[in-house]
Amino acid sequence: MINKNRHAKHQNQVRIIGGTHRGRKLHFSDADGLRPTPDSVRERLFNWLGQDLTGQAVLDLFAGSGALGLEAASRGARSTVLVERNRQTAQVIRENIRQLGVGQVEVAAADGLAYLQQGGGRFDTVFLDPPFNWQQWPELWAVLQGRLNERAMVYLEAGVLPQLPEWLEVYREGKAGKSRFVLAVYQPEAEA
Repeated sequence: MINKNRHAKHQNQVRIIGGTHRGRKLHFSDADGLRPTPDSVRERLFNWLGQDLTGQAVLDLFAGSGALGLEAASRGARSTVLVERNRQTAQVIRENIRQLGVGQVEVAAADGLAYLQQGGGRFDTVFLDPPFNWQQWPELWAVLQGRLNERAMVYLEAGVLPQLPEWLEVYREGKAGKSRFVLAVYQPEAEA
């Protein structure tokens, strides 16, 4: 008989790996398709981005556990928007924000594409880590470009990476387990 509870105290939590909230644990609820970015991948990503995101506007479009966006807030982001369509998951993110005391973080309980289509601000760093079976990349690219500041960094994590538009230039890439990830820089001058 397999003991399903042997690691129960470690399930449904991730830790912030850097910045002012380093070591703090984030709890998240079970949700279909929710798989937080592993610590090792987040550490590599924030090494690529630079440890200090002071003054940046950050968007975590498929927030899930909120680990990427809250990591950015811990590292000094001026503002962070976490978009999560699952209302229960969004509520757990709000509770983590309250416990951390990070006032520059906003949660939008909405579909990622719908959030982008509503317009609004522009971002310096964007995290895209949708559910593995998500396939709406062409629609996403069509609306994302108008929400990016020049030289914005876009992180993408997926089982199979989609073709990037011409205006995103690969900066770094890697893989971990079944995930592939890439960090790209927005090059508006690359538009045809």
